[in-house]
Amino acid sequence: MIKNVGTVDKVLRVVLGVGILSLLFILEGNLRWLGLIGLVPLATVALSWCPLYTLIGIKTNKGQAV
Repeated sequence: MIKNVGTVDKVLRVVLGVGILSLLFILEGNLRWLGLIGLVPLATVALSWCPLYTLIGIKTNKGQAV
């Protein structure tokens, strides 16, 4: 698995992931479970790999080692 997520991209994904994950605490009822979608960008940060980037051919890590 080749790393394709760069540093700036990781920071943006953490902010986005935590923001979406916070919906678990903000929303009420069944809609609040949509906040679990925030785990997806956080997982891509942990792995430094985005499957969508692989399909499209994008690489934002600018030459960082595997």
